[in-house]
Amino acid sequence: MATHSYSAVDPALYPAGTTTESAGSALSWSAVAGGTVAAIALTLTLLTLGSAFGLGSVSPWPGVGARPTTFTIGAGLWLVVTQWLSAAMGGYLAGRLRVRWHGLHTDEVMFRDTAHGLLTWATATVIMAMVTVVAATLASLAPAPEHVAVSTEAVDTARRVATTFAAFTGLSLVIGAFIGSVCGAIGGRLRDMHP
Repeated sequence: MATHSYSAVDPALYPAGTTTESAGSALSWSAVAGGTVAAIALTLTLLTLGSAFGLGSVSPWPGVGARPTTFTIGAGLWLVVTQWLSAAMGGYLAGRLRVRWHGLHTDEVMFRDTAHGLLTWATATVIMAMVTVVAATLASLAPAPEHVAVSTEAVDTARRVATTFAAFTGLSLVIGAFIGSVCGAIGGRLRDMHP
């Protein structure tokens, strides 16, 4: 019975005499860091703009301005757009800024570029999550106001708003990971077209 060796390369993909390993690392952390910084900066910029647009449409007076459900859907859509644009920019820059790999099959280069985009998205997402947790923790340390009456309707509305926001966030993150990966592959491909 013949055993298959996984350490041998496919001779159709790598003819005799070609190098199968690049001299450098498969992962360029400097490219991932550059893409991460750009993604976080764009996220902060777009969130600030979204806050300005959204806060301008909300009014403290009943019957004036956007309703809470309308505001939540608009904010959720802006969060999705922010995530997609930031993931695209970060992934593209990570693919474009990495070093050129010589002697590798195009499938391996495509995988590495995709991984750079995904790692850029993941690093930016983890950093933004840590900042959010710290901000929420600091906000929870503030003293609670006394004698605040909360109605059942207000609690139910807050629950629905939180559920909608969580759904938009989850959808945004999944699609953002895909977009970051694809843009990493696009950036890497364009990088290899130029010496």
